[in-house]
Amino acid sequence: MKIGGLAKKTGCKVVTIRYYEKEGLLPEPERTEGNYRLYGKNDLERLQFIMHCRKHGLKPVEIKKLLAFKDHPQGDCTWVSELISAHIKNIDAQIDSLEHLKQHLNQLRQCCAGGHSGDRCGIMHSLNSLGQCCASCARCSDLSATPQCIHSTGPGRGGA
Repeated sequence: MKIGGLAKKTGCKVVTIRYYEKEGLLPEPERTEGNYRLYGKNDLERLQFIMHCRKHGLKPVEIKKLLAFKDHPQGDCTWVSELISAHIKNIDAQIDSLEHLKQHLNQLRQCCAGGHSGDRCGIMHSLNSLGQCCASCARCSDLSATPQCIHSTGPGRGGA
């Protein structure tokens, strides 16, 4: 099948398939006389594997290692379990950071229910004085020591 057919069967964009080839995740495909890429069943299965890995948050460099192990499954697979454990730990940290952000946003929302002019809005006043807004949060009491705090990473960056 041509690249468009592979894209349609997998739901993967053509540009992404080309990227995976460039990164060495997919092998260089055979070509027709007209220079069209040709893919087979193995390419389809490999692309589906890559896509499953991406859906689970694995990076291309990690997928490359998994593909190499899949192609030559010698040795212990403990490192695969450790890779997944590291991703779980990272997700736990992101969840913690997002919960922390949610707490701050809920506190901020309590500063004003609306109905005021901009110069009397409690939320705007709190955002203008970040130190006061964070005073009640033990995690944020020392802003320099908590780079994950929403207030130490700048507006809209949340540390997550």
